[in-house]
Amino acid sequence: MDKLRKDEYKDHHMHVPHYPFQDEGEWELAKFLTTHLTQTEITHFLKLKWFLTRPKPSFTSAQQLCGWMDNLPSGPEWQCTTVTLQGCPTTRPIHLIWRNAKAVVEDILSNLVFANYMTFDPHIVMEYSEFFMADRAHEIQDHLPDGATLVPIIIAFDKTPVTRHTGGLEMHPIFVTIGNIQSDIRMQATSHAWHCVGFMPVPDFDVHPDFQTILSARLFHSCMDTIFTSLKHAAQHGAPMTDALGYVRNCFTPLVTYIADLPEQQLVACVAKNSSPVTTATLSQFGDTFPHPPRSGANTLRQIQELCAVVHPWDITNFQKRAKAIKLLGVHLPFWRDWKHADPACFLNGEMLHSCHKFFFDHPLKWCKEIARHHVLDTCYKTQHKHIGVRHFTSGISHVKQMTGCDHHDIQRTIVPMVAKSSPTVTPLFVYTIRSLIEFIYKAQNPVHTDASIASMVDALAEFHLNRQSIINAGARRGTSGVKTDFNIPKLEVMQSFTRNIKDNGTLMQYTADVTEHLLITHCKHLFERTSQQANTFVDQIVTLLNREENICRFDLYLLLRKSTQPLENLIVIEDEEVSTINPLFSFMTCILPDEELSFSGPCHFRNFFADPKGFLSSSGAVAFHVTVKPDHVGITVTQMEDLYPFPHATQYINHYIHIASSGDPTYLWSPSLGRFNVWHKCRIQQHSSFRSRYLMRSQVIQAHPCSEEHPFGVHDAVLLSCPDTDNMTNVARVKAIFAPKVHTHVELPSYLESPLAFVEYFTVCADPMADREGMGLYRVQCPPINNIAAGPSSYYAVVPLTDIVHAVELVPVFETSITGINPSKESYLKAYEQYYVNSFADKESFNVMC
Repeated sequence: MDKLRKDEYKDHHMHVPHYPFQDEGEWELAKFLTTHLTQTEITHFLKLKWFLTRPKPSFTSAQQLCGWMDNLPSGPEWQCTTVTLQGCPTTRPIHLIWRNAKAVVEDILSNLVFANYMTFDPHIVMEYSEFFMADRAHEIQDHLPDGATLVPIIIAFDKTPVTRHTGGLEMHPIFVTIGNIQSDIRMQATSHAWHCVGFMPVPDFDVHPDFQTILSARLFHSCMDTIFTSLKHAAQHGAPMTDALGYVRNCFTPLVTYIADLPEQQLVACVAKNSSPVTTATLSQFGDTFPHPPRSGANTLRQIQELCAVVHPWDITNFQKRAKAIKLLGVHLPFWRDWKHADPACFLNGEMLHSCHKFFFDHPLKWCKEIARHHVLDTCYKTQHKHIGVRHFTSGISHVKQMTGCDHHDIQRTIVPMVAKSSPTVTPLFVYTIRSLIEFIYKAQNPVHTDASIASMVDALAEFHLNRQSIINAGARRGTSGVKTDFNIPKLEVMQSFTRNIKDNGTLMQYTADVTEHLLITHCKHLFERTSQQANTFVDQIVTLLNREENICRFDLYLLLRKSTQPLENLIVIEDEEVSTINPLFSFMTCILPDEELSFSGPCHFRNFFADPKGFLSSSGAVAFHVTVKPDHVGITVTQMEDLYPFPHATQYINHYIHIASSGDPTYLWSPSLGRFNVWHKCRIQQHSSFRSRYLMRSQVIQAHPCSEEHPFGVHDAVLLSCPDTDNMTNVARVKAIFAPKVHTHVELPSYLESPLAFVEYFTVCADPMADREGMGLYRVQCPPINNIAAGPSSYYAVVPLTDIVHAVELVPVFETSITGINPSKESYLKAYEQYYVNSFADKESFNVMC
């Protein structure tokens, strides 16, 4: 706001906020043209005959439009620097596109949107979640001057090239944010908490291929030096920075986390490929069952210094040879060498996307495929019940060409029950070993850790190592030469450091590389497509486009703030009093201007059903329910409902419910035999997070579709019920129908008929985790006898309030219990087997509640 008040158009903005544009509509047009079209395409647009009979915009050419955009108030300026390495020619000049990292950090720190989600002081609590709750925050703060403010720097780097059709030019983006921002907001790629500070060039050195790696590594560290020099100075001496509320603070900026995959971590730590970037372990020690000592940055710098004393760093041949002998990469000036408090052993954390999810896909999943056979697992996944919001692998999992981290997780969450009983060659000990590893991965993802949860996580990894011989005995771990007898897997060794990482820097989920995957889309995907794609002017065009993008984003936010009718200080208080969702930034924008919430690019919000006046709450208030205003079937009779699902003996089941709920004194205002019903095919339930009750989870869809041509068996999701209808039944049930009495608006029904009801089918428990001999650690449930419902009213079925549902659950078949005469498919998934596993790995919330 201050920058807008000081710019050259400040007098115009007092009367016309959108100046130099006429109004909001013209600004939206200008923004669309600038961010989606090239200048040539904009020129063609402005020359369309459509404008002959209609008013033209106030800008008459692409050059004038771009000039106006470029003159809007800007943030930290982008620039280009030509980089050279001593005596190392390249096929074309090396251009580093970058901006002052300190200026970017100041910009993030002063962003008013994050004012209520900032932390500036370490605090002692009995848990590990945010960085300021972790040991490293206290350690660094203790070394700062009195009154100093700690601004932890977090860097993210992804080697995916963002340039296409540019004559072979490649660049990789570098992002930065600060640890002061609450992690739930910070890790949203679209929350604007992350800013790009540079594009790392990928050169082609005109040297022997053996030296490409070492020269590229040195170039990387040289470029990082250029970008982050100002932050390193601030980390050493401090620097005045203004926070979001206008207070000037003496800020110190240590590097606390660098988010990267294992190869990039080795690049940053300056170690060779077969060495751990964070411990002293080497290839032959990657399978050890204990954590090795940390590889301190001081020790690495000492090794480099001793090497430089023997061989000149630019004697590339000899320097590289000697560096490899001591497991170093050959970089002689690491960018972190003079960054105070920066130590690769501390700022290189375990990274969930690659160290866990990608590791699962590359190793445990392959072991399962080897022992259960590819086609068997494919069949299991093809017939899986289709849940809304979860990918269904219609062709199996063996032939998928491209998989994302979400796909890896979708397979990971069902692999334990899927592989069990899938083949006679799968032993209980093998299943238990895989389960232990999956359990470790799930526990490592906790958004909040305590000493007890960390100990439980360590125990799970220890159980895997204790029983991993079962994988070798089964012949599941194989290489090109046959069965492998070792577990020298780099990412498996990295897992040994998770405990230290969590205690030093907080929960690992806030440092996942998922964010860089999304930032590539939200920040970089379309930018390079708007150039003329000519290599000789490419760099200059990119600098211009980057500055223009920054101007547009700032002006958008300025316009929203100008429309607000309340003082921003009051809005901050209002927002802080609201119950936060997982996307708290959305509530801020809603407070500022509810009707304009979609005009600012922010995190995708989801609906808060707890605040929906037309919704329903459970008796405890812990679960919210929602059905659509318009039912799928309106005003049908009980006979029609019986035929629709089928729902035989519906009147008796409903009367039984009413008799119990009314304590034997039913209402005379409505009866199932004479009354009518509204019926829904699905409903939504929403809960607070079991980890942090302040946050809402995304709603879950519970399906109850009747039989049809599309769904010959219907679609009936499984749920957990808070209180079973009878004492001898489990609280796992399948929802067969969702309905409610239909009455005139002036009729007031008793409380037990106010909310929708559910017709459910109970399962019985036939094995529990405590008595599990299969290594599963999952509940095993039995379906009711076939045709039991048609024979007459049965205790396996009941009508219950919809609000008795506490959670949607996933059932996975015990494949050896298939029912003769029913062909297994995704449609018959919950009909074709006698027994099912209740999958506690369905999602992290289910795992936390059920395990």
